[in-house]
Amino acid sequence: MKNLMNGFFAFKNWRNTGLLMLFSLSFCMGQHGEKWLEFKGNSGPGKGKKIVLISGDDEYRSEEGLPMLGKILAQHHGFDCTVLFSIDPEKNEINPTFKSNIPGLEHVAEADLVIMLMRFRELPDEQMKYIDDYIQAGKPIIGLRTSTHAFNYGKDNESKYKKYHWMSDDANWKQGFGRKILGETWVAHHGHHAVEGTRAMLDGLASEHKHPILRGIKDIWVASDVYTVRNLGDNAEVLIHGAVTHGMTPDTPVNWEKALMPIAWVQSYTAESGNSGKVFTSTMGASVDLESEDLRKLVVNAAYWCLNMSDKITENTKVDYVGEYKPTMFGFDNWRRGMKVSDFK
Repeated sequence: MKNLMNGFFAFKNWRNTGLLMLFSLSFCMGQHGEKWLEFKGNSGPGKGKKIVLISGDDEYRSEEGLPMLGKILAQHHGFDCTVLFSIDPEKNEINPTFKSNIPGLEHVAEADLVIMLMRFRELPDEQMKYIDDYIQAGKPIIGLRTSTHAFNYGKDNESKYKKYHWMSDDANWKQGFGRKILGETWVAHHGHHAVEGTRAMLDGLASEHKHPILRGIKDIWVASDVYTVRNLGDNAEVLIHGAVTHGMTPDTPVNWEKALMPIAWVQSYTAESGNSGKVFTSTMGASVDLESEDLRKLVVNAAYWCLNMSDKITENTKVDYVGEYKPTMFGFDNWRRGMKVSDFK
């Protein structure tokens, strides 16, 4: 009888512990689902590789565009993808204007590639540490649109990562993350913002040499305007120049009175650690820009190139939407209020 009672209580304790563990697991998954997205890779060349996509801008709707790219990279190409967002910690909602909180950056520590579209973030050191560690490890980066000016530290901020500031005067980080890592910082709008679009002009030499990122790329027009680019170094190889178009539709003619500007290039960076990493940068990348099939191909091709998998790039890179995609036009005050991370699953 005693053994029977002991067995009963042991079962009861096991059941309660099991239920508690199950509840805790469900709770953790729910909490994670509220703060970041995870897309498990399907079969494909990227199987076993992890990509972290960091959204964090208040104008170009990266909170809409990067989840879409994450789904494509996971479903069609096999990469495990984690998508991070700027989160208002009080409401636990996506808030692109909240510039000091991107939960989940610890996932960067395990990433094989980071894709980012950020603008003027001022993250706490405990979050920036993961980005800096990634840079010091010499890992590859894809920077889109406003990532040239991803960080903006206030004058009274004493962060040890202040060198990332878009106009840094640090001797080894002049003009910050944009110039040091991506090749350029913010300069100006070359096209008339929200009036003139961008027509992509593939660089003749890059095309002649059959750069793998350009494989299958034929036609890109985007609504976001051309940025001014002045200071690309000898390390950069321009793949695409941008021509300003007179209007905001693909059929509007080019404004030949305005010079062409680099809008997509590759280069490498070298961190203080001595480690070097591959970089692809494009000043395109707004959520509405990514309606261009060939721009989506360009980013996916760049992911393969960054990961030393250029041999896997085909002329017909698959970039069909996974589910519905209806992006919001860019602008500072037209982000969707009340967004939960789960809205982008």
